[in-house]
Amino acid sequence: MTLRLYDTATRSVRDFVPREAGKVGVYLCGLTLQGPPHIGHLRSGVNYDVLRRWLVSGGFEVTFIRNLTDIDDKILVKAGEQDRPFWSIAYANELKLTAAYRALNVLPPTYEPRATGHIPEMHELIAKLIADGHAYPATDGSGDVYFDVRSWPAYGSLSNQSPDDMQSAGDAPERGKRDPRDFALWKGAKPGEPADAHWPSPWGQGRPGWHIECSAMCWRYLGAEFDIHGGGLDLTFPHHENELAQSRAAGLPFARYWVHHGLLSIGGAKMGKSAGNSLDLSYVGSLGVRPVELRYYYAAAHYRSVIDYSEEALRESAVAYRRVEGFVRRAAERVGAGQLGALPAAFAAAMDDDLNTSAALAVLHEVVRDGNTALAGGDDVTVRTALGEARAMLDILGVDPLDPAWTGGGRADDLRGVVDSLIALALEQRAQARGRKDWAAADAVRDQLRQAGVVVEDTPQGPRWTIGEQD
Repeated sequence: MTLRLYDTATRSVRDFVPREAGKVGVYLCGLTLQGPPHIGHLRSGVNYDVLRRWLVSGGFEVTFIRNLTDIDDKILVKAGEQDRPFWSIAYANELKLTAAYRALNVLPPTYEPRATGHIPEMHELIAKLIADGHAYPATDGSGDVYFDVRSWPAYGSLSNQSPDDMQSAGDAPERGKRDPRDFALWKGAKPGEPADAHWPSPWGQGRPGWHIECSAMCWRYLGAEFDIHGGGLDLTFPHHENELAQSRAAGLPFARYWVHHGLLSIGGAKMGKSAGNSLDLSYVGSLGVRPVELRYYYAAAHYRSVIDYSEEALRESAVAYRRVEGFVRRAAERVGAGQLGALPAAFAAAMDDDLNTSAALAVLHEVVRDGNTALAGGDDVTVRTALGEARAMLDILGVDPLDPAWTGGGRADDLRGVVDSLIALALEQRAQARGRKDWAAADAVRDQLRQAGVVVEDTPQGPRWTIGEQD
């Protein structure tokens, strides 16, 4: 594997060289749990799941950390609005996020730490920054502790900005700051905040700032230096800029590569509940689009590109996947599922080129076209080879139709079983109509199934059905 990745820190595509041969440490900034996830959030999990699968396929042992921010200003606001404990809101949304990732066949992380479980590590980092002159407790009695931006000359390098051009950090009143751009490492307890949302510290009762949480968890699980730090492009500043500054100032080499994915927008605007344009998995399901098809929709775009969501584009992507799925199922019926085959060289080259999944999918569709031609011609040897190659590529993307994740063991699969039973009943009614030579009734059943996206093909072995059109 000669993987090349775009590194935000250098603003260039670089050869990926891990810190330790054969091992890769990846940290992905997870969600702040003030609300349930929408499909914009879920793109992140899928994108980095593909990266992880590709690294594993290259022989690397991957330690994958995806954190959860379960204490935050926004969560406390929700707690006040709903008159609920902050941790109750965070945990409820964590369960929804876990279920959504499972539905999308996102592999569970090696560890999934919560911010509230790492207060001691945060205290240690903050104390180190104060001792080295990079942070200071506020003198206004608030109990806040701030990072001194001017003490770190490299501040702004990740986002390619000058501190002189930045606005106030906006995370606390400026009265206690030496500079408006200084950001909070520790937030003193404020009147009216829940008593269980505070922890004792050398600087008084309080809670962590957003940025120090991730630095502490990176350090705890991946050590002073690790390979890849990921997240959405919107996290580059201020979150990742602040992580980088405070970690380096505390003496940690920190991340070797910064990999950011593009956002999923709708109508050109960032998706979010506050904007009133948030769509979740249940909405996608109401369109008749399955989780595996949503995952394919994510993979069809390069991870760094912006996806501007439209229902039409999602449906088109679902139809494209169904064509691939149809080949895999027909081929497996003909020659058996077999084992995953070898990855075509062109697919591997596309993935090594900064995870160019759009180019990789072009290779997949070429193999599927060849496989369908072989199916029509009765060339079982070519069918078997095409099936193995197609499944190997689909496995890297996490959308192999024969993967047990999609064929059994979850609620989505239970629903698939219900669909299978309903289609079988319709086909039985069609067969009965054909048996009594009621061709109009038989054709009506077939047409109704087609309108629902089910294609029926009559074969010498009996009717076979697939989702979507065939190539």
